Amino acid sequence: MGASLSSVSAPTVWAEAMISAAPPPGCPMHQEAPPKVPPPAECPMHRAPPAEVPPPAECPMHQAPPAEASPPPECPMHKADPGPAHQERAYEFVACPMKGSEEKSDIDPSNMMPPPNQTPAPDQPFDLDRIREESTIPRHDSGNKWVYPSEQMFWNAMLRKGWRWREDDLGAQDMTNIIKIHNTNNEQAWQEILKWEAMHAGECPCGPTLKRFGGKAKDFSPRARMRHWMGHVPFNTPVINFLLFLLFLIRYELPFDRHDWIIDRCGREVRYIIDYYDGEINRENYRFSTLDVRPAVDSLGAVWDRMKVTWWRWSS
Repeated sequence: MGASLSSVSAPTVWAEAMISAAPPPGCPMHQEAPPKVPPPAECPMHRAPPAEVPPPAECPMHQAPPAEASPPPECPMHKADPGPAHQERAYEFVACPMKGSEEKSDIDPSNMMPPPNQTPAPDQPFDLDRIREESTIPRHDSGNKWVYPSEQMFWNAMLRKGWRWREDDLGAQDMTNIIKIHNTNNEQAWQEILKWEAMHAGECPCGPTLKRFGGKAKDFSPRARMRHWMGHVPFNTPVINFLLFLLFLIRYELPFDRHDWIIDRCGREVRYIIDYYDGEINRENYRFSTLDVRPAVDSLGAVWDRMKVTWWRWSS
């Protein structure tokens, strides 16, 4: 029985000794916690955030938006004078597929009066068309084309020049044919001018425009007078007559009309002379006149152009 007691107390004493005994000083639990050392200054977390540097002045975001450049002063939109006043209202009488049947008012809102050139004459024997045809001729300082006169306008113009109607003179259909011949002659004249202007395509790639024109029916050009004179000078020598016949195979009478057309060749004014000679009327295309179109000899450039064309005609 004493043996059993000694065997029980021994482990108890050992356990108490284990509880009361302090751990050795080298144990980690007896060591003081090391002081917290801040990270070195060069550590990214201690660096101040970099100051925001604005982009350089030449950067697109710092440049003011460019001012909208206005068109140059020579542009058509800066021109004060758009051309003849009657042409501004001309499109009111131009027939088109959508507006040809619409009734147009003759009242001008600016003065509440009808335009005189479209008003029938008091003694007019029949009604005339007031529709105006648009040409292919570009009008200077405008995006529009020149517009031809109507039958009524043409009638009134003849009255202003002293013509008076008689029963055996003209009928309504005659006026329609006259307008078609008039418009065809002008289109033909413009095509002849474009042939001359083709020599200056590099100088004026956009092509010429017609600024103004005028009639000079009795002011015959020197060329027309010379042709007429050479065809009517009497020579008694048969040899001279034969040489003149060879030189002037086409003998002209004086032209029945003359026009001077002033065109704009990209900023430069050029004058053309157009002589109208009687010819056989073509009822299919309404060509009636033989036209002699050439630049007026009023500049060295025009003289040179005529010399070149003369050489081409003789050498071709």
